[in-house]
Amino acid sequence: MNKVKIGSVGLGRLGLRHAVNIASRIQGAELAALCDVDGPKLAQTADRLGVRHRFTAFEDLIACKDIDAVVLVSPSALHTKQIKGALDAGKHVFSEKPLGVNASECKEAEKAVEARPDMVFMLGFMRRFDESYQYAHDKVVAGEIGRPVLFRAYSQDPEKFIAGSLAFGPHSGGEFLDMAVHDIDLARWFTGSEPETVYAIGGCYAHPEFADWKDGDNVSCLMKFKNETMVFLFAGRTAPHGYNVETEIIGTKGILRVASVPQKNLVEVLDEHGVRRECGENFLERFDTAYVNEVQEFANCIREGRKPEVTVYDGTRVSEIAYTCKAAFEQGVLLRFK
Repeated sequence: MNKVKIGSVGLGRLGLRHAVNIASRIQGAELAALCDVDGPKLAQTADRLGVRHRFTAFEDLIACKDIDAVVLVSPSALHTKQIKGALDAGKHVFSEKPLGVNASECKEAEKAVEARPDMVFMLGFMRRFDESYQYAHDKVVAGEIGRPVLFRAYSQDPEKFIAGSLAFGPHSGGEFLDMAVHDIDLARWFTGSEPETVYAIGGCYAHPEFADWKDGDNVSCLMKFKNETMVFLFAGRTAPHGYNVETEIIGTKGILRVASVPQKNLVEVLDEHGVRRECGENFLERFDTAYVNEVQEFANCIREGRKPEVTVYDGTRVSEIAYTCKAAFEQGVLLRFK
């Protein structure tokens, strides 16, 4: 087929990044439409990117005959309904996480995808498309580090952006769902297994407000997977140095570390403070290439008539695991996964 004509929904930080990427960096794709409830922002962005079709209502977007697919970067609570609506309208769908805000919504999304096997559906677990993680995964699959013993992952947001975390707190679903889902997905991807038990701890060490939502500003969990791999995850909202995502896979014959020292680039700064490497400040900067690669894969799947590796069932399973981690944190007990 010719270029895949995509309508992108949502113009927040990540939505805007996806729109720019589709307009300028995705081969075989065209940004044919934009949708956002903010009319002035929609018009300004569409003018800048040269987008003809502009909609403030999602229903009008999916009724547009000039688009083949939609990219959903809308509020989490809308994902399930919009996934079903777009698929029913005959549009391929790429959706950012989460699949749904609870288990029942995830199951509804599964049914919607199953009802349209002719359409491509893909969920945005972008870390699988980061070149460093892909490189490490290839080594694990090839057996270069032997049998995986421990998977460890840290995801930390900067303290300087805590106001945004607090504003989103009542709707985030908790730190495990909001921040640790990508680490949970990576743990499943790297180990090729599913969790068996989990124990979670944490607290409100700097911001007691999170306790109002039975959440913490720093949380962690230890899981035992069915293949006996140990999985340790830490999610924090108070990193003083910047955005920090790091991963370690310890095997019987070797160890892999991804971004063990978070850094903005390969530049070293020498000044009155000494010698240092600066740290990136947000996920858009760290995973810039990954966001391009995942949507490129989505477009390629549509053009080549195949299905992506990341499925709707991955979205459901990761959400179920995150909610169980949250329950273990709230109850302070060891829980067994269903």
